[in-house]
Amino acid sequence: MSKPMDLPNLPATVHDVAPWRDRFLQWLERIYASPTIYKWSLLTPFTSWITKRRTQQIFDLMAGFVYSQVLLGCVRLDLFRMLQNAPADIKQIAQRVGLPEPALQRLLLSAVALKLLECRRNGRFGLGPLGVPMALHTGIAAMVEHNDLLYRDMQNPIGFLNHAWKGSMADYWPYAHDAQAATHADPEKFSQYSDLMAASQGFVVQEILDTYPFANHRCVLDVGAGKGRFASELAAHAPHLQIKLFDLPPVLALASENIRSKGLTARMALHPGSFLHDPLPTGADMVTLVRVAHDHPDDVVRQLLAKIHAALPSDGVLLLAEPMAQTAADGQTSEAQTDAYFHFYLLAMGAGRLRTPQELMRLMTEAGFSDVTRLANRLPIHAQLLVGRKT
Repeated sequence: MSKPMDLPNLPATVHDVAPWRDRFLQWLERIYASPTIYKWSLLTPFTSWITKRRTQQIFDLMAGFVYSQVLLGCVRLDLFRMLQNAPADIKQIAQRVGLPEPALQRLLLSAVALKLLECRRNGRFGLGPLGVPMALHTGIAAMVEHNDLLYRDMQNPIGFLNHAWKGSMADYWPYAHDAQAATHADPEKFSQYSDLMAASQGFVVQEILDTYPFANHRCVLDVGAGKGRFASELAAHAPHLQIKLFDLPPVLALASENIRSKGLTARMALHPGSFLHDPLPTGADMVTLVRVAHDHPDDVVRQLLAKIHAALPSDGVLLLAEPMAQTAADGQTSEAQTDAYFHFYLLAMGAGRLRTPQELMRLMTEAGFSDVTRLANRLPIHAQLLVGRKT
């Protein structure tokens, strides 16, 4: 590692397990390991579905990389958009993508097994239930393509853990591990990651606009605004708002073109700078922090939250939105497996980490915010929302 990283707190449940529950889990572990119990579980209707489900889960863990490569292959061949309007047979698809039919058939049948595609009449293939969103939302395909960098870095997982910042993903996000990146990094890098952020932000933006009422605010400062995807959609959603955008100079140069093309120049002000080195602009009664905190270590997040607090007037509001770690108290254990992805993605990216809502709420409180609350939203897998007020 090039510098020390945060050591995150363990989930509260690790510390709060009652002695009797600990002993029960150890007993259960011995039960799972018993060959006799395993055979019996397959013969008993009440337990056979549990054993079969766990067997499938283990297989999915082993085969997960193949699944992701099937998805990547479909994206690179543009199969989802190709089949969106009209199903096609294997001969027609092979002619369009330039692959031999026997090999292409393996990809298509694998995509069918993963519900990305479906078999239709007369030997044709069409979109499956998981293929439809792939065709409709370009941001998903952009992230699938982008994740190829992560998988390259993780080919040797132990070597990756020792040298996480030396891979392709770290090079893709220069600001995440280089405080001076804006002064010397290739401008193309800023354009590259800004395009990805804009393309992949749609679901997060929708969660924010559907959850938080902006009617009582007059001016919003979006810190880490990127190309202005969120700011532009917020402007359309709340026409009364004035909006300020703060980000690195090469990033806001890209945002400027986007704002002009949407005819929003009169309502938006650009404030280039680095929150590591520069004060934030004042005048806004609300600050939004969308997918920013998790890119940085605790000391940087503390510094940023303190600057936001200083920039806000009395009764000003901070809205923080990003993917957050699931906890036992969330009652969302079915989504907790997404934590595994974000833990490794953020490690590969730089110095950031996935935090629980409770950790972020504590950091906001330390910065001076009160009435820090978590807003219930429909799809926490995209982002969770925290609100704090300066009083």
